[in-house]
Amino acid sequence: MNSAWIFQMAWRDSRRNRSRLLLFISSIILGIAALVAIYGLGYTLERDIDSQAKTLIGADLALDANQPPDATVQQLIDSLGKTGTAASENNFASMIYFTKSGGTRLAQVRAVSAGFPFYGAIETRPANAYQRFTRQEGAMVERTLLLQFNAQPGDSIRVGEKTFLILGEIVQSPGKTGFSAAVAPAVWIPKQDLEATGLLQKGSRINYLYYFKFNSDKVAEDVLPRIETRLEDAGWDIETVESRKRNTGRAFEDLNEFLKLVSFIALLLGCIGVASAIHIYVKEKISSIAILKCMGATNRQAFLIFLVQMLVIGFIGSILGAILGTLIQFLLPAVFKDFLPIEISMQVSWKAIGQGILVGLLVSLLFALWPLLSVRKVSPLNTLRVTATHNRWWQDPWRLLVSVGVLVFIFGFSWLQIGTAGAAAGFTLGVILSFLLLSGAAWLLIYGIRRFFPGRLAYVWRQGFANLFRPNNQTVILVVAIGLGSSFIALLFYIQEVLTGKVQMAASENQPNLVVFDIQPSQKDSLFQLTREFKLPVIQDVPIITMRLSEIKGYSAADLKADTTIDIPRRAFDGEIRATYRDTLTEAETIVEGKLQDSARAADDILISIEEGYAKRLKVTLGDELVFNVQGAPIRTKVGSLRQVDWNRVQTNFRVIFPKGVLEQAPKFHVLVTRVPSADYSARYQRALVENFPTVSVIDLNLILTVVDDILDKIRFVIQFIGGFSIVTGIIVLIASILISKYQRMQETVLLRTLGATSKQVFAITALEYFFLGALAAFTGIVLALIGAALLARFSFDTVFIPPLVPTLLIFVAITGLTVLIGLLNSRSVLKAPPLSILNSGS
Repeated sequence: MNSAWIFQMAWRDSRRNRSRLLLFISSIILGIAALVAIYGLGYTLERDIDSQAKTLIGADLALDANQPPDATVQQLIDSLGKTGTAASENNFASMIYFTKSGGTRLAQVRAVSAGFPFYGAIETRPANAYQRFTRQEGAMVERTLLLQFNAQPGDSIRVGEKTFLILGEIVQSPGKTGFSAAVAPAVWIPKQDLEATGLLQKGSRINYLYYFKFNSDKVAEDVLPRIETRLEDAGWDIETVESRKRNTGRAFEDLNEFLKLVSFIALLLGCIGVASAIHIYVKEKISSIAILKCMGATNRQAFLIFLVQMLVIGFIGSILGAILGTLIQFLLPAVFKDFLPIEISMQVSWKAIGQGILVGLLVSLLFALWPLLSVRKVSPLNTLRVTATHNRWWQDPWRLLVSVGVLVFIFGFSWLQIGTAGAAAGFTLGVILSFLLLSGAAWLLIYGIRRFFPGRLAYVWRQGFANLFRPNNQTVILVVAIGLGSSFIALLFYIQEVLTGKVQMAASENQPNLVVFDIQPSQKDSLFQLTREFKLPVIQDVPIITMRLSEIKGYSAADLKADTTIDIPRRAFDGEIRATYRDTLTEAETIVEGKLQDSARAADDILISIEEGYAKRLKVTLGDELVFNVQGAPIRTKVGSLRQVDWNRVQTNFRVIFPKGVLEQAPKFHVLVTRVPSADYSARYQRALVENFPTVSVIDLNLILTVVDDILDKIRFVIQFIGGFSIVTGIIVLIASILISKYQRMQETVLLRTLGATSKQVFAITALEYFFLGALAAFTGIVLALIGAALLARFSFDTVFIPPLVPTLLIFVAITGLTVLIGLLNSRSVLKAPPLSILNSGS
């Protein structure tokens, strides 16, 4: 076989069709661009997280607990302090009061000692605010709070019982992102002034942190293994540079995997465009292929001529996509700035470019092979007459092999992104079902029109319907391409609706919208009296006790570390549990197994109620024994019942409920749940609370909704930015498919006009054809999106999805209208040209 001749023929044949061949491959350019951009961002993040890991934590080691250190832990802390430099912090949620505006809000108060952070820097405005802070001249406040209450440096802020001068705004601090600043804005106060705030009270929820900078890297390697177990057994969390690096990398790895899958969807849409375009291209080349075979070319040579064309164009398209992706990569830090706790130093990632080009070549080959294989079946007799060939693809072993290869590629690529075979199989199955549903809808339309052809309709309508099933129709290809694009657009919108709707359910008219917590027992009666003076209802009064799990079914955290075969999650012992005691259920709770114990009859007969999801995570069931550490006192219990909890309700919901007669004497704080009629009334009530009870904290649902809306705006922007690749790719596929189908419709258009049809009639026939195609594709795609949104709402967000009628209709109308518009614009040149000129150019 003469390779030079094949390349020469491929070059010669492409001369008249290069613009169309480039149009074919333009479908995958954006998909490749998205992949290269996301891959490049991922590799850059890995590098920058590794180089800036110490600035994420601000130290070499951090110890964290929700209780002050006992004598043993304090001795360990002192010994670590001798190996270098130490700093400490107490942080907690508390109400803050802006004296100038009278505004109040729950914020994260960080009482930090001088010297921290040891790595990185606190960026402030003005720049000298941090230096003044270390001299205990006042407090620093994050920008979110200053903007909300129109405050500025020089104003005053009250935390608890002490008033601080605002020295400046915090622009950036170690490990902080714009996203976390919106959720929990912070106020930094000097550690030495913490006691003066009056917030260090028994039962208060305060975190104790200690930071260390070692004189040598060997300290962490030599000392930590010896003290790690003792610190963990005492309830202290240990964070090193390596652990923070792993946790940060893992968090962004999840985001990166999601973005890669979204980019992959854009690439799959492009692949549909490639396959459909080449399918039509090969049909138009049947006479050329037949001539080649008459001149002695074999089936293999004819096949390779067109395969070379596709691979070269695919390579060019992949390079263009990689270049575009590299340019987009430099825009991504601005897109993700609110999600990144590090400074991104973007640079060209040759590894990402190489992967993008390789993937582009692979998809060009796989999705071009399926239609190109029909070249082998073209008969030389096509030079004399059109020979109908009825080759069923499932009877062709090569096409079956290519089909399997495409499925293996989709599964393998998604497995690499998701990391689990089950999830990759689910994704692949979803793609297959989407294709089958859209293709089935198209074939059903063709069958229905052919079987029940509306022969009594007007001429224009009959021709419009007939175009959907005539030879060389584009019904299946366009319905699949437009339908998948429609499905993705609608699904993005529905997910957004599910997320916002889940939060706004809590803002309904009869739901509580204000929670007051950290109420000390000595404050309870006076605070409740103030609430009644404001004529507000006391919807709930709940005591809360902080505790930790120390044993599960007889096993402690040390036992799990010694024996990894024990089937209990190690994370079950991490973090604290906030529990309560009562003898009744709330409206949000339902017993699904067992019985709620109203009061404990003896110390060895304490039956607790556990939320069913938490029980599954702990892998416990009725009768299993759990031991809790309640402020140093062990309490042995058994699981007496499992509850289902509606977490959407704005009220105090608990994973663990004790019966009465057990925790009454334990250190506790109370929570009051009420409802205020308006934002102004809420502000007056909160101001009175802060003035009379400066140590209590308030959660305002109206503020939560504002914060959540801001967060969703950030997430929505990121999803729409990446999802935009899929949407634009879908539009390109639509344009490419319609442009290519124009060449097939030329002869039919000429025939209609020769038989006397006016341009207006041909225009109407074309409009009707694309209307039917767009409407069917949009409808089927929206149905797919509705099914996907309902499944996500049920299994991922645990809520009910109610389809929004008006937006759904707008999406349907927009996609249908866009299909008709593009179809008519691309047919305009055919409608305006004389029939003879089109016949001459076609010949």
